[in-house]
Parts: sequence; structure tokens; C-alpha cells
Amino acid sequence: MGFMEGKRGLIVGIANERSYASSIAESLLREGAECLFTHLPGEKMERRVRRSIEALGVSDPWLKPLDAASDDDIANVFKQIGDEFGTLDFLVHSIAFADKDWLQPGRFVGTPREVFTQAMDISAYTYAAMANHAAPLMTDGGAMIALSYYGAEKAVPGYNVMGVAKAALEATTRYLALELGERNIRANCISGGPLRTMSAMAVGGFGEILDWVEKKAPLKRNIEGREVGDCAAFLLSDLSSGMTGQCLYVDAGFATVGL
Repeated sequence: MGFMEGKRGLIVGIANERSYASSIAESLLREGAECLFTHLPGEKMERRVRRSIEALGVSDPWLKPLDAASDDDIANVFKQIGDEFGTLDFLVHSIAFADKDWLQPGRFVGTPREVFTQAMDISAYTYAAMANHAAPLMTDGGAMIALSYYGAEKAVPGYNVMGVAKAALEATTRYLALELGERNIRANCISGGPLRTMSAMAVGGFGEILDWVEKKAPLKRNIEGREVGDCAAFLLSDLSSGMTGQCLYVDAGFATVGL
């Protein structure tokens, strides 16, 4: 019997089998959780996400379209969950977006207003928006997590406006924890090391980042998706019942070194 047995939650952010969200789903399913899923609108995205979920052993997943930029879409997904299941125990927010043309070394200072605001909206605001709808369904308490990166704390060449958005995401985590704690709902964040996901490959010089981490991290390697997945399962479970408002680093120790 796994430590997530009897828990039901929503995972937002699976794009393909290499996504952090896919690794998180794998760990949660292994521990007995019931997982619900969303996909970006469109038949192509539905097929891709469904294929990734079915590869995890879920033959008939609960899978709904969600455009996170739409307040109506967010409200509708959680209304469907409430209507069909009544309650929710956890939420995984694993989405982010910024125009890749501005995720190149030397291209931060000229970031257009619309690129900046879109990155903040999709990458940070949506965590609060989803929490607002998830919390009423967590009638017996619950837990939620978001995914960040070290570029929220230190300037990483090429990460640019996404780093600013991730800093806002981490602050959002702390404010969610403060307000939701009295309802026994915990909000945490994982700062995962670089991983060859579809979104990460949009960052200019990403290969150099991987090489640098492997050279400088105490463990002398990059992380694997399963390591973030297992940390997520822990944070969403009762094993971490005393933890909220935290950002845990799963990065082979890279964030602890100076040079």
C-alpha cells in the first residue's frame, strides 16, 4: 500500500513523457494516488498527452482541455472535478511559458511588455488562480506544489524573463501558504535542476547549463525526472504534514555551491 493511497489530485502540465509533470504523475501513481489530468486545447495535444499518460499505466485517464490563460477554462475544469468527484486532495502546477525569442543570452533588457506580462501570467499567476478554485474542494485539507528553477534566485544567462516569473511563482507559494494554512492546505514549491524537457530546450545555451551543473554540483551529475517526482509525492503526502511555504531544491546540490 503506497503512502498516497486514497488521495485524489489534479496534475496540470504534462506535455510529453519527458515533462516534470509526467515524472510526478509516475511517482504519485506508484504510491497509489488517483490522478486527474489536463491538456492544452486541440486534438494534437490531447493525443500527445493521452499517449504519455497511458504509458504510465492509466488506460482511461480523466483528461480535460485547459487553456491556463483563460479564467473560464480554469473555473470549468475545477467545476467538473467538483461535480464528478466532490473533493480534491492535491494539485500539481507544472506549467510555464515565455516567448523563446527572448530566452537567449543578452536579450533580457529589451523584453517587450507583452512578453513580460505573458510570462508572469502563465508561469506565476495561474498557480494562485488554480489554488483559488482547488482550495474549496480540499474539504479535509490538502496540498499543492509548483515547479521552479534556480534562475528565480540567481541570474542565469538566457533564462531571462522566465527567471523573473519563477521568482514571482516562489513568492506566490509563500503567500498561498500563509492564507491557506488555516484551512489545513499546504503550498510548496520544488526548484528542480535542469532537465531536457520541451520547454527547457527553448532556453538559449541550455546544453551549457547542463554541462556546468554536471561539473560543479556536489553530486557531479544532473538530476533525473524521477527524483523530482519522488520529492513531489513526498510534499503532497501526509509525510510532509508540517511543511508549507517552502521551496525544496532537487538539483544535485548545485544551489548550495558558490563557485
